[in-house]
Amino acid sequence: MPDIVVRRHSVHGMAVDQYAAALRERLPDREVTVASTPAVERDLVADASVVTGSAIDEALLERAESLRLFASTYAGYDHLPLGTLRERGVALTTASGVHGPNIAEYVVGAWLSLARGFLRARRQQREGVWQAFKASDFAGSRVCVVGLGAIGEAIVERLGGFDVETVAVRHSPEKGAATDEVYGYDGIHEAVADARYVALACPLTDRTRGLVDQSVLRTMHPDCVLVNVARGPVVDTDALVDACRRNHVGGAVLDVTDPEPLPGDHPLWGFENVLITPHNAGHTPSYYERLADIVAENVRRAEGTGEWDGLENQVEL
Repeated sequence: MPDIVVRRHSVHGMAVDQYAAALRERLPDREVTVASTPAVERDLVADASVVTGSAIDEALLERAESLRLFASTYAGYDHLPLGTLRERGVALTTASGVHGPNIAEYVVGAWLSLARGFLRARRQQREGVWQAFKASDFAGSRVCVVGLGAIGEAIVERLGGFDVETVAVRHSPEKGAATDEVYGYDGIHEAVADARYVALACPLTDRTRGLVDQSVLRTMHPDCVLVNVARGPVVDTDALVDACRRNHVGGAVLDVTDPEPLPGDHPLWGFENVLITPHNAGHTPSYYERLADIVAENVRRAEGTGEWDGLENQVEL
């Protein structure tokens, strides 16, 4: 029976066979098998020490008697049965860090697109209108990144050549940051007050749910461009709609929304200065390669120590 079972659920429309091939390349001495159907999956997990995929449910865990590690293919893990994993002594790791380079590119690209007026230019092109318009400089701006995990740090790193002032907001500001200033979540108003560009890259927690509410949006400069690559509920959607209607923000680029998917008749679709993408900022053809690096290293580490603990991206259960 296989040592590693890859669940059949694809990520970003990419076939999981690519993921399995990347794991085999890194772990040539381990048997890696794709569970191609539900029935095959139920049989394979019974003897597998590692299962990897976007999710695992209670029923599958009941059959996975030899399971030592569930390697999630997502960065988030709030959708998983954490209590059952803990009770069964199964370690949990995530795909944290896999998205860093590509989502950072998305964020910087979004800021530059709105600074240079690309959305208006596209509309004028569709309408066949040749009309000059004002644009903004990104250089010299104050830029705020909320959340300093792998994605937030990658955003800050890519701002190095843009001649901007940087400020970060993080759960533990005492850890510092590679920015000009750093605040805790309770300092969100001070952080965004003079920022022209704000990115949300924080996890969704009780503390960050609704973090960007009407009060924070009104604190922002009316030319501020907000980019959300965190989770939809980090932003109060009704407050954002109101801010757009009243010109309290310069624009918004949303890869995540609340609700999600965003209904076709939702008012956010109608604003010229709002760009919405379907939660695919994390798409990259290198996704499985980066993920396989993490999983393979953890398997080798566990083989060396005999313990499924102290792994990269391991979640404390």
